[in-house]
Amino acid sequence: MKFSDGYWQTRPGFTVLRPIDIAEVTSGPDYLQVLAPAKPSTGRGWDLNLATATLTLSSPMTDVIKVRIEHHSGALDPGPHFVLPGAGPTPVRIRIDDTVAELTSGDLSAVVRRGEPLRIDFRAGGRTLTSSLPRGIGLVTDDAAQSHVFQQLSMAVGDLVYGLGERFGPVVKNGQTVDIWNEDGGTASEQAYKNVPFYLTNAGYGVFVNHPERVSFEIGSEAVSRNQFSVPGQHLEYFVIHGPSPKQILSRYTALTGRPPQVPSWSFGLWLSTSFTTSYDEATVSGFIAGMAEREIPLSVFHFDCYWMRGFRLCDLEWDPVTFPEPEAMLARLKADGLKVCVWINPYIAQQSALFAEGRDGGYLVKRPDGSVWQWDMWQAGMALVDFTNPDAVRWYTGHLGRLLDQGVDAFKTDFGERIPIDVVWHDGSDPLRMHNYYTQLYNRAVYELLRQRRGDGEAVLFARSATAGGQQFPVHWGGDSESNYPSMAETLRGGLSLAYSGFGYWSHDIGGFEGTPDPAVFKRWLPFGLLSSHSRLHGSGSVRAPWAFGEEAVDVARKFTRLKLSLMPYLARIASETTDRGYPMLRPMLLEFPDDRTTAHLDTQYMLGDSLLVAPVFSDDGDVEYYVPEGVWTHLLTGGTVTGPRWVRETHGYDSVPLLVRPGTVLPVAADDGTTEFVAADGVILHLFELAVGFESTVAAGSARFHVRRTSERIVVTRTAGTGPWSVVLDGEATPAGGDVWVH
Repeated sequence: MKFSDGYWQTRPGFTVLRPIDIAEVTSGPDYLQVLAPAKPSTGRGWDLNLATATLTLSSPMTDVIKVRIEHHSGALDPGPHFVLPGAGPTPVRIRIDDTVAELTSGDLSAVVRRGEPLRIDFRAGGRTLTSSLPRGIGLVTDDAAQSHVFQQLSMAVGDLVYGLGERFGPVVKNGQTVDIWNEDGGTASEQAYKNVPFYLTNAGYGVFVNHPERVSFEIGSEAVSRNQFSVPGQHLEYFVIHGPSPKQILSRYTALTGRPPQVPSWSFGLWLSTSFTTSYDEATVSGFIAGMAEREIPLSVFHFDCYWMRGFRLCDLEWDPVTFPEPEAMLARLKADGLKVCVWINPYIAQQSALFAEGRDGGYLVKRPDGSVWQWDMWQAGMALVDFTNPDAVRWYTGHLGRLLDQGVDAFKTDFGERIPIDVVWHDGSDPLRMHNYYTQLYNRAVYELLRQRRGDGEAVLFARSATAGGQQFPVHWGGDSESNYPSMAETLRGGLSLAYSGFGYWSHDIGGFEGTPDPAVFKRWLPFGLLSSHSRLHGSGSVRAPWAFGEEAVDVARKFTRLKLSLMPYLARIASETTDRGYPMLRPMLLEFPDDRTTAHLDTQYMLGDSLLVAPVFSDDGDVEYYVPEGVWTHLLTGGTVTGPRWVRETHGYDSVPLLVRPGTVLPVAADDGTTEFVAADGVILHLFELAVGFESTVAAGSARFHVRRTSERIVVTRTAGTGPWSVVLDGEATPAGGDVWVH
């Protein structure tokens, strides 16, 4: 929200008080507190008729400093609040003397200069990362007597800002106005399904605003040298997170807000959907699955979208008895073919559904202030909304989902969760403004925890659309309703990169786009992109995405890249473990891996899949593509050719190809079996060695197998240290079987 009118004036309708002086500084064992009046001292009596802000500095974890700015402290706070699993008692160092007051956590310090206008410098590594400069804090009242608090943090020349959730515009957020407010708006506007009040920078720090309600960000768009964020109410709380690298910032942020857990290996395979409004029954489903098998395209998951239920009854969580008269037997047949099953759900309950009366009578549905059930006709006639703040409602809703698990369902697509009203009363008394964004957290958590309890750790997986901060704990998320064309394919990638900058480790999208029917060329170009994402799904709106619907060449492309992905399972398993252990996303913006290469700072049409594979999707029929290669000799995985960077490269690729380059200094483990997600080392592993420099030494995991790789000036030695089964090494494109447990070149 903008409050200023140019440099000197305030916008009509607002009164802004700016804490500018320091009246006193106090401290405790783990905090530093500053009382900041809104005008300089004029002597005795100065304290009368004067607003103040209380600034409290503390630390919830090492290298993170929390700042709480409070105007009036008597306001009610009914919640909800973000749960911060990583927050806890943290040792800090406090220094107060005549010139400064300083709180330090790890290598990060907040320095308040005494005897000067209010200023806070956040310093690490001998330099100032960012500052709250004089007049950088504002206490705002508008003409309707509504209050706001804002903070402005300085930006140095060259500082760039990323993140703020899944956003489909330019991946660098400088110059943008971003409101953190979940909306069901597709992928073609400033609206977003996944809004996260966190940004990171290329300047060694990130900022998390600890508010689930609407947070308004002005990223150099009100004061061009400052990032401003504001919230309604009487207080503002945020965290400055030190890196210094972008990967370290993400790692600390996800340690604070929760990291993505392990997902099942089968979820990395290809998912095929019925699509949204297409006509289908069991015979149709069986035909899809048989068609994939006949064409030798490995399939891992079959997804039933919303019309597995009856129209006007979404969501009653009952199979349509006309199209699926024997669901248990059908699911048993699918699972006998080795498939997992996912079904679409959402938290909206149509009036015609039998669950509506149950929910109304049990008090499980969100209510209006007069006690009536909140309803509208926007999605389903007379639909209501499950109140996940009510523990009984959670048990009721997940109990019905449990019936589906008993029938053989393995995963749920948790759609929607963005159109959450604010003119309602929640069971636990939560603030409706805060619940708008936070609702998705409760919804996805309830479903995920059911799956975890019933299927076990490491076997739970969602296909979720909406999210907010901390939502990365309930994977996987997909990009929402894109159009079926190249511009939308590119904006989908920008959304995935932005979400990766926001702490989300797993991500997918609808191959070919959702709205409309893609041209066969678009579909064929989208396939490599989709199958070189962490998770891969064929899904559309009014038309199917079975590859043969787009011609035999599309079948060939789908087969090639599905099998390529499955062959990469040993590598994907390793980078997935980094997602769980360190909070690194599987699909990574180039900046995360190459923070010192300034060219990577703006790149949003290519990415790294993990730390070793560069992917540049092709966004044209003719196959022309331009991409950037960082320093070193990179190898095309599909052709064996090399490219030496740093430089821009222009190439032309057929539909069966895509720029997929291996980083120099990589040992890439590949499965000999490219038909399954269940990699077993005993079935055979191939180690591809790429540009190993003298002195290179690394341990490489491939399922249960372990290998030690070392290069001296005279030779390369690979030693298997664990595991059984055949293995071989590929060097300079030539495969050599290993003799015993040691290979020497």
